[in-house]
Amino acid sequence: MLYPVPLRHSLICLSLGLLSACADQQASQPSSVASATPAPSTATAANQPRNTAVAPAQSFVQWRAQFRQQALDAGIQPAVFDQAFAGISPDEAVVKADNSQPEFTRPVWEYLDGAISAARVRRGQALLGEHAETLAAIEKTYGVDRQALVAIWGMESSFGQFTGDKSVIRSLASLAYEGRRPAFAQTQLLAALQILQHGDVSSSQLLGSWAGAMGQTQFIPSTYNHYAVDFDGDGRRNIWTSSADALASAANYLHSSGWQAGQPWGVEVALPEGFDYALADADIRKPLSEWRTLGVKNLPLEFAQARASLLLPAGYRGPAFLVLDNFNAILKYNNSTSYALAVGLLSERLLNGGQVLAKWPRDDLPLSRAQRIVLQEQLSSKGFNPGGVDGIIGANSRKAIRSYQQSLGWPADGYPNQALLQKLISTL
Repeated sequence: MLYPVPLRHSLICLSLGLLSACADQQASQPSSVASATPAPSTATAANQPRNTAVAPAQSFVQWRAQFRQQALDAGIQPAVFDQAFAGISPDEAVVKADNSQPEFTRPVWEYLDGAISAARVRRGQALLGEHAETLAAIEKTYGVDRQALVAIWGMESSFGQFTGDKSVIRSLASLAYEGRRPAFAQTQLLAALQILQHGDVSSSQLLGSWAGAMGQTQFIPSTYNHYAVDFDGDGRRNIWTSSADALASAANYLHSSGWQAGQPWGVEVALPEGFDYALADADIRKPLSEWRTLGVKNLPLEFAQARASLLLPAGYRGPAFLVLDNFNAILKYNNSTSYALAVGLLSERLLNGGQVLAKWPRDDLPLSRAQRIVLQEQLSSKGFNPGGVDGIIGANSRKAIRSYQQSLGWPADGYPNQALLQKLISTL
């Protein structure tokens, strides 16, 4: 098989046993940052440009006229549309960010080091006291723990300090016109126009990230329309400058996503010798009492019937967690296990807990995107279907990895690392 140049580069590096040198060479190439904070629609990453953009078949003026009619048909008033689009032109910086893809992903331990910094913990603890009355009222209304809300607040916008300064209308119009997912962007753009028509915020105040995530909770427009609330009672749902509205909106979203009041998000556990690591699958959910019968230790006795899945974020060599419904609710906010783990641990750290006891395998080098693509290609060629070759290690890729690991007699934790890739390449 003839691989594209980046893949041949990765294979050459692997065959020569120069994994770290190749990684250093690739990592030193220029990169751009897509977003400052994780969000329901965005994620923090150092990005490499990809030349996947296709020139639009029509001019922006033609596209705008066509979309204007669609918006009016959907109930947007002509004056609202025309005022929102006054002076709007495509933002090439937004399009460039959209057409970038992570070359390297940060190992989970590095992500957590940044997410749960001492400064963030101190600031979060101070805000728990400063907003105690409001947080208590939100907790009573929605049943979501205040520590979790403050943790999300810190993760999303550094407690409201960084909410984005780009015009949401311009960003989403750019993405709808020439982005990778025009249908999604168009849906969000229509939702943004509905926000303006509702009167919660003016077009000049409708600011957010390059991807259209907004406010202190970084809601995308459709999420805002469904879940944002006016908790401070001023008649507006203001997630930009009202911390009460922002926190209550996040609580409403988590509550609607299945948050269970009084339950932990998860717990770090100890696994017995000889444990079947193939059970570390998000689709496998067992009551904590059943995990206990399998020899799993350090489980909370008071939640014996709560169902949980086993998470090994760094494979069998790293810490193990049993995660419950509240972890899944956080995933609906941002579908990243590293993010959800950071929120859970940060929420505990705010109460002086949240220390991970097991050691992270910090000697592991992360796979580059090119190497992840090679891994998927080789799994597929050996009959282990990863569900696609895109450099994204999702559920299907992890299942394929587990099956391959089992065929080798290795611990089947579904974790992609350099040793696994070397083994795949060695049989070329």
